[in-house]
Amino acid sequence: MELRPCIDIHNGRVKQLVGGSVQDQGDRASENYVSGENSAWYARKFAEKNLKNGHVILLNGKDSPYYEETKRQALEALRTYPGGLQVGGGITADNAQEYLDAGASHVIVTSYVFQNGTISFENLYRLVEKVGRNKLVLDLSCRKKEGLYYIVTDRWQKYTKVALSPDILTMLASFCDEFLIHGVDVEGKQSGIEEELIDLLGRWNQIPITYAGGIRSFEDIDKIRKAGNDRIHITIGSALDIYGGKLSFEEAVRYTQKS
Repeated sequence: MELRPCIDIHNGRVKQLVGGSVQDQGDRASENYVSGENSAWYARKFAEKNLKNGHVILLNGKDSPYYEETKRQALEALRTYPGGLQVGGGITADNAQEYLDAGASHVIVTSYVFQNGTISFENLYRLVEKVGRNKLVLDLSCRKKEGLYYIVTDRWQKYTKVALSPDILTMLASFCDEFLIHGVDVEGKQSGIEEELIDLLGRWNQIPITYAGGIRSFEDIDKIRKAGNDRIHITIGSALDIYGGKLSFEEAVRYTQKS
């Protein structure tokens, strides 16, 4: 298990938001925390702790008046910690190389691959051809509906028709290096983890997976470690003191590195 940090950027600021609350119209969102520090500050902190494979996420659409500043902040983080961070948010086969050239270790993709409710294999093949499987992370962040975890897109606003299952995970794993999976319904709420989702991922677990959503304590970390046989990596956001929470970033780093 690794602690994989996050830098979420919305309206040009580093923030922690409630999962699924981002609205393109008016660039609104429910905010847990708005940082006074920029993205480079966080990138330096993560580099000092040698925390790799964290994710930088652009949370504004390209039509937003805030998009260029959000993108600038993302690129600044990548340049500050070259090779140490992944990047997602509006990534396509056409712009992925720009972020890799800026220092991203991987690009993270959801909406470009999951279109019109299903998997666009045309776009998926284009991405793999452009950047290579070893540079691609598929974001399979999901919400529970009718007992299944459906992948959601467009800042977690739109349900696809694709539900997570061992067969789906195995098929998609042939195209990418890792999965990033947020439990969207608990993201940013510090209300506990999606244990059923984690159990599903732990039983499969054929390529690296980073889970995010609801982690608020060392007890939650231990549950994920046990369910995933110490192989599921974690991201902690709003619960950390560097994002206004009560859980010590320094202690979380030590706890996961010790394990």
